[in-house]
Formats: sequence, C-alpha cells, structure tokens
Amino acid sequence: MNWFIELFTIPSVAQAAIIYALVIAAGIALGKVKILGISFGITWVLFIGLLFSYLGITIHKETEQFVKEFGLIIFVYAIGLQVGPGFFASLKKTALGNNGLAASVVIIGVGLTILFFFTSGNHIAILAGVMSGAVTNTPGLAAAQAAVKDLHVPVGDTGTITLAYAVAYPFAVVGIIVSLVLLRKIFRINIEKEKELHRKLFFLQSNRPVSIHIKLENKQFIGQPLRSIFSMLNEPIIISRMFHKGEVITPTPDSILAEGDVMQFVASKKIMEKVKLLVGGESDMNLRTVPSSNLISRLIVVTRKEITHKRLGNILEIQHETITITRIKRAGIEMVAHGNIFLQLGDTVTVVGTEDGVKQFTAVVGNSLKRLEVPDLGPIFIGIVFGIILGSIPFHIPNIPVPVKIGMAGGPLIVALFLSRFGHFLYLNNYTTNSANLMIRELGIGLFLASVGLSSGHNLSAAFADGSGYHWILMGITITMVPLLIVGIIAKKFFKKTYFEICGLLAGACTDPPALAFALKMAGNDIPSATYATVYPLTMILRILAAQLLILFFA
Repeated sequence: MNWFIELFTIPSVAQAAIIYALVIAAGIALGKVKILGISFGITWVLFIGLLFSYLGITIHKETEQFVKEFGLIIFVYAIGLQVGPGFFASLKKTALGNNGLAASVVIIGVGLTILFFFTSGNHIAILAGVMSGAVTNTPGLAAAQAAVKDLHVPVGDTGTITLAYAVAYPFAVVGIIVSLVLLRKIFRINIEKEKELHRKLFFLQSNRPVSIHIKLENKQFIGQPLRSIFSMLNEPIIISRMFHKGEVITPTPDSILAEGDVMQFVASKKIMEKVKLLVGGESDMNLRTVPSSNLISRLIVVTRKEITHKRLGNILEIQHETITITRIKRAGIEMVAHGNIFLQLGDTVTVVGTEDGVKQFTAVVGNSLKRLEVPDLGPIFIGIVFGIILGSIPFHIPNIPVPVKIGMAGGPLIVALFLSRFGHFLYLNNYTTNSANLMIRELGIGLFLASVGLSSGHNLSAAFADGSGYHWILMGITITMVPLLIVGIIAKKFFKKTYFEICGLLAGACTDPPALAFALKMAGNDIPSATYATVYPLTMILRILAAQLLILFFA
C-alpha cells in the first residue's frame, strides 16, 4: 500500500502527471457550478491548485516552471492563430482608442501603488511585487527583481518581492473576474442581447459582400466588353451570373454587353452604391431561380496545400469560363474574391458555374474535410520557436538599468497573429480547426492555472504569519479592481464600447489569460480575444517599464 501513497506524495514524473490531472479535472468540474448565478469557470483550477499546495502537496520546481510557461505559450499562441485575420481588420479602426484605455488602466494602477508607498510604510520593491501580482504580470515581477539586484536596493532579498506577488496573484485573478461581473451588473448587460447586438454591428460595419441583381441601363456600355465596367469602377467586384440574350451564363471579362442584360453583382455594400450609379437600378429578376439556368452554386473548402501559395489569378486550373468564384470566407470574415488574394487552408470558397465546371474546381481546391481534421503541427511549433525568440529579445531603453522583454506570452502571441495572417507567404500552414484550437486553448490555460496554484499555496501561511499578507491582499485588490472599474465605465459611457469588447480590453490591460478565458466562455465568440490581442503588446511593455521605473525613482 506504501507504493500507492508514495505515488501521490513523492515527487516524480508520475506524481506530477497525477497531481496536474487531479487539479485540472476537479477545477473544471467545480467551474460548472454557479454561485449566486455566477460561474468562475476554469479559474477554479487555480483555487484547487492553491488548496493542494496549501495542504503540502508539491512537485518538482523545474517541472512546475516548465509546465506553467509551456501552458501559457500554447494558450496565447492558439488565441493568436484564431483571432489573427480579424485582429488586423480591427487594428485599423479601434487600435488607438483601445490602447489609450488600456494604458489608462496601467497609469491608474501605478498611481495607486505610489499612493500606498507613501501611506503604508512598505518598501517600493515590495509594492512593485504587489502591483505585478495585482495585474497577474509575471514579467513585471521579473523586471522588478532584476532592477533591485542591479541597483543593489536594500530590501532583504528578492524572495520577499516574490512572496508579495504570490499573495496578491490569486486574489487578482478573482478580482479581475469580479470586476467584469460587477461591470455587467452596473451596465445591466443581458448576454443574449449583447450577442445579438454584436451580430447586428458586424452586419452593419463589416465590408462583407452583398449580392444584388442589376439591369444594364447605361447605354454607353452596350456593345462594350464586360471588362469596361471593371476598369471604370476599379474596385473588387464580381459578376457571378448574367442574363444575356435569353439565357443565364457565367460571364467572362470579354463578354459583350447587350441591351436588357441583367447581372448579379457581388461586392461590399459601399461599392454596390457606385455600381448602381454607373450601371443601372436593381432588377426584379432573380438569376438563381431562372428555370432555364443550368448554373449551380456551391461552397467548397480549400484543403490542397498546392494552391495556397499562388495568387488566385495565377491558378491556371480554375481559369475557365464555366465557373465564377464570388466569395471567400476566412476565420469568420467574408470577402469578395479577386485575383490578388492568396488562398489559405480552411478557406470556404463560393463558386458559381456549370455542374462540370464546379466539379473540376472542387478537384483543384480539394474539399476533403478529413484532410483538415489532421493538424500540421510542424509549422505551429516553428511559430512557437519564433515567438519564444521574439519574447526573449532584450530591448534597451535609455535610463532604464535593465533591458525590457515582452516575455513568453507576448512573443508567441505576436508571432501567431502575424503567421495566421501572413504565414502562407513563408509556406507555413498554421491552420487548425475550431475544435482543435479550442482544445489547445483549454489545455494551455488549465496547465498554466494549475501551475500557478501549486506554486503559490504554500506561501500563504508564511505571508500571514506577521500580518503583512492581509495588507498586501487589500492593496492588491485595490490596484486590481479600481482601475478596471473606472476605465470600464469610461469605455462604456464615453467610447461606446460593447461589454464583450470591454471584457477583452480589461483582460488585456491586466495581461490576464484566465480573465480572457472567462470572457470567452461567457461571450461564446472571439470578440474579447480581438480587443485582448490589440492591447496586449503595449500593455505588457508598459507593465514591465512601470515595475522598473517605480524602483528606479523611489528606491
């Protein structure tokens, strides 16, 4: 029977695997329980880890550190792959405002830390640890420790800073989520109505293509080739079908226009207004339902790698007059197909044409969903390597004694964002199905939270022995929640941000993956991820600089 007890208590590979499995399984089970109508979801994994650690269950420190960092890396990398295409679109519209709000969270938190320095009697290095724990920012803790060491600041040892960080951290995770819940109550948010609001906003604000039948009324185009319309508009438009001389055809740029032609245009809503002014008004004819038409429309999924590294206009196998490619849907974003687009694995292409033409097109692009179900892990791990290298690059800033790094979370996130959007240029296929991506996310955040709990619980009793821990907790909760509530209200009242956008923004402002996981579970979509990714890089750098500057100016 001793072997069974030792399997749970003596540090080993088997013991570490069992403890992690028990912590994550128990945490996920409890995460499904609602208290006062509120569920903390996967954050319960952190609480169970703290309990195990407090009860004296330990694992190898090296194993714990590796699992923690690796879990965080794969979590943020999966987030980056998922939101990358939408991230670059949102970057053009809302990046400045979102980053300004996130920076305000940092500034208010630093101001509160300075206030506690002058009123509490704690050393600034300890308060830097409390502040880093209060925003769950481990790189900030490392920066504070490095600054203390490089400047030879007399503060006992860096272990005291770590202890202050460890005490504040778990309460910060809860405080961030409680802040999101409080904002939900303050704004009286109905989650289902919020989801419907986002669906409406997406439809109104997006450049998603629309399809309209237009009758040729501009006499100047009669007798001219179809390309004359394209050249005058000089915009990405598609004509998928054309009623021409009594039959429905898939036109080519050389098709000659005739009086009475009706064309089915596919373009964004904004461009469609130009089309109407140039070509003519809307027609009552629906070319999709004309009885004499032998054209069909199909959704085809790109599953062959061979065609993903060429411009759509350069793929000779699909350049024939029996089909027209009208739309491409990628990562939830729909766009008009045009010759300069590079297809990516997982793209859903709308094609119109004859039955034989559509069959030929399908053979070229693949449409084999089974092929997509097997993820190509090689490019993903290469991307992780690039991300870790980027996160480890030291950036030297004048008058700052130690270099700044964006860390193991920031580097992989930024690389994943870029590879999800531009990886095909480097022949790196980072496509994963939604289910595979979700599995990676949940696994990563589960390992990360379990590691944080298992590394922190045994410190709690030591911190409370002299009463310091209680003060650190109170100061940490204040630094956590006050900036979030203030900026959250400002974002809603003055910047008209939606609740899901605010959740992602505040989670990113605290560089807190558990809060993002909570927001994603609540939202049921990737909207929080987009704002999280928008503000994360700047916030990470500001958090690191803030910890160092506090010690530099007040030590």
